[in-house]
Amino acid sequence: MNRILRISETHPLTWRLRDDQKTVWIKEYCDKNGYLSLKKALKEMLPEDVINIVKESGLKGRGGAGFSTGLKWSLMSQNHSYTRERGYLICNADEMEPGTYKDRLLIEKIPHQLIEGIILSAYALNVSRAYIFLRGEYVQAEHILKKSIQEAINFGFIGLNILGSNFNIELVLHTGAGRYICGEETALINSLEGRRANPRSKPPFPAVFGLWGKPTCVNNVETLSNVPCIILNGVSWYKNLSKSSDTGTKLMGFSGNVRNPGVWELPFGTTAREILEDYAHGMKSGFSLKAWQPGGAGTDFLLEEHLDLPMDFKNISQAGSRLGTALSMAVDDKTSMVSLVYNIEKFFSRESCGLCTPCRDGLPWIVKILKSLEQNKGHKNDVKNLEKLCSHLSPGKTFCAHAPGAIEPLQSAIKYFRSEFESGINIRTRDLNKKIIGIQSNCI
Repeated sequence: MNRILRISETHPLTWRLRDDQKTVWIKEYCDKNGYLSLKKALKEMLPEDVINIVKESGLKGRGGAGFSTGLKWSLMSQNHSYTRERGYLICNADEMEPGTYKDRLLIEKIPHQLIEGIILSAYALNVSRAYIFLRGEYVQAEHILKKSIQEAINFGFIGLNILGSNFNIELVLHTGAGRYICGEETALINSLEGRRANPRSKPPFPAVFGLWGKPTCVNNVETLSNVPCIILNGVSWYKNLSKSSDTGTKLMGFSGNVRNPGVWELPFGTTAREILEDYAHGMKSGFSLKAWQPGGAGTDFLLEEHLDLPMDFKNISQAGSRLGTALSMAVDDKTSMVSLVYNIEKFFSRESCGLCTPCRDGLPWIVKILKSLEQNKGHKNDVKNLEKLCSHLSPGKTFCAHAPGAIEPLQSAIKYFRSEFESGINIRTRDLNKKIIGIQSNCI
């Protein structure tokens, strides 16, 4: 019991995990301090108090953007265009970032922690209906959430006059149609409305005009799962969990040709080398590290020299990448960067909603060039053209962040491994270019 108590103080998201990896259902969750935060909030706190505590805690969005959760909530609460009771809360569980599986862990193993976080957040926002937008391929997660929601209803945590208060909440589970673009909150809202999953023009932002035209807040699974522990244990405790200016803990991990791929709850500020060597147990025998992505397929590659960086939003950004989801991928020395990036860009090209020209036409063009380079059929200016396309698809030049995220692995791969891309240029093409230049020189 003392060991469990210590783990609960340092691993607020994962200390309830069972050794046999089975789901923690509501009775066990309640035995492990479950729903105490909800009881505390409804009996002792006003919605504004919950918002202020979350804001003071420094909790940032865990979906990748890293925006202040409390600030995001306050933007919705300060909106006076509509009464707040007519708004909505949406939990973004559409986890489609390649190499990312942290939200799935929380949903399938500790579903009531997420549900409690959603109810608390809905109370803070003073909304009476919340949605979980779940990735359609997460079939097991869907069954678990359906059962868990019904358990919460049976125990009186969802419904009318929760715990004798005047607060009402309805929680609806919605499975998506399987598009990566639904990770963008306005595309998610359109999909939830039954529309094509295209991003919306902003402003107006969802806090003003969201789901069905009402004020709406969209938060990630891991973000919402942090709320119960903050309410129960307080701001100072939460801040002291971290080794960094970013507060709390984060689900981090490594995949690829490592000995022990997985995900672990660690303090912000833990170095990537610690995660790779102490938790993932290093590279598999016969492989060495060539590069790594800090947080999903849509983040810039970094090198072994960057492994000693603290894993937090600021330090990874200063190194030229993004923390993203903090689920890192190790690239081994036997992997071709051209082939790897080609595979990544095929995914992003397929998942483009096609709304804006740079993304719709630029990503397929990138895929075509990379395919030629992979087959050693590239042309003289292919690498330069890839760099130009990266510039044309950079932030501020497309309708949403899909294309800018898609070109991050490409631009960094060219930056660090340019020779691999240049080696894909067809030898005959090189010789022909030399002959043309020689003929032109003779003519002059």
